[in-house]
Amino acid sequence: MHRIGFVVFPGFQLMGFAAVTAFEMANVALGEPVYEIELLSERGGEVKSSAGFGVLAKAFDGTAYDTVMFGASSTIEPMTPALIEFARHALKTARRVAAPCTGAFVLAEAGLLDGRRATTHWAFARQLQERFPAVQVEEDRIFIVDGSVWTSAGMTASIDLALAMIEKDHGQDVARSVARKLVIYHRRAGGQSQFSALLELEPKSDRIQRSIDYAKAHLRGVLSVEELADAAGLSPRQFSRAFRSETGQSPAKAVENLRVEAARLMMEQGRHPMDVIAVETGFADPDRMRRAFLRTLGQPPQTIRRNARDSASA
Repeated sequence: MHRIGFVVFPGFQLMGFAAVTAFEMANVALGEPVYEIELLSERGGEVKSSAGFGVLAKAFDGTAYDTVMFGASSTIEPMTPALIEFARHALKTARRVAAPCTGAFVLAEAGLLDGRRATTHWAFARQLQERFPAVQVEEDRIFIVDGSVWTSAGMTASIDLALAMIEKDHGQDVARSVARKLVIYHRRAGGQSQFSALLELEPKSDRIQRSIDYAKAHLRGVLSVEELADAAGLSPRQFSRAFRSETGQSPAKAVENLRVEAARLMMEQGRHPMDVIAVETGFADPDRMRRAFLRTLGQPPQTIRRNARDSASA
């Protein structure tokens, strides 16, 4: 039995409860209560959410938890000494401590993130870094695991965090079953961009993984099916069939997605001209790259670059 303590405080944001639902669905998927969830707060009793209604919580005490997860809020409010002390106690007694979204500020205030990698909602990432320079903030990540401390981006990223925990506890099949029950695609990879619309590739075999790694390293080239099949050590026919079976995508579509992702990162992280980015990522010309962006992300490259510049200016 994994006992989870979910910490709430006045003004907590309800979207964080999506993680609680993921653990609940894991119980359903496994047919037994493998997760027990308790709501916790400093004083116990009713705690009002940002939506105006409340939930009943248990006051902090000496109960030992497998996982302690701190809720988030839409704004960063002053934290009480009792909340900070509970966070420090949790790091010493729980197997893991987690903080989706702005919950990372609680962990940072308690010193739990000093010297660690962490993430939070993109809108608060710069503030987290400025207030807590000892934290290695990676602002464009879905979730990060550093030792026993887990942090994630905001809103729906708490589901990705919970699914990753379920996968670690009970395996990938259970996590996939939970994702299906939640009617979502299986969790996004932790290192994936918060803004990425790409579905992650999760091949089951080393051969298909080798072909994907080869494609990532040679995006500037043509990357024919024959070339990728050779990297996988399969015939083109065997490779195409196995690739689609294991990833749900054709090799051509997967390569296009990888190129879009690489081009997006170049736009966000540098000042390269669009024609240079198109060549470097294998699109050859900006028009072809633009059509791929519209198919994959629903936005043209110019919008991606403008948004990145606006974010940097802010």
